[in-house]
Amino acid sequence: MKVVKRAREERMRLLTVHLPEAYIQGLDELVKMGLYPNRSEAIRVAVRDLLSRELWRNRSGGGFMLG
Repeated sequence: MKVVKRAREERMRLLTVHLPEAYIQGLDELVKMGLYPNRSEAIRVAVRDLLSRELWRNRSGGGFMLG
């Protein structure tokens, strides 16, 4: 995996995923509506929210948030 640096100096790794066309169209619509600057940011937010809901909150009991 390739490591990418963002403006806030967070280290990010490149991950390739396969998504159904409907998901990609939905992501593009969110970007077109101006809710996210690009697909990557929309996916990062979705993954963060999933981890917060399904993993981190259950471990800490309080809802640890990242980003």
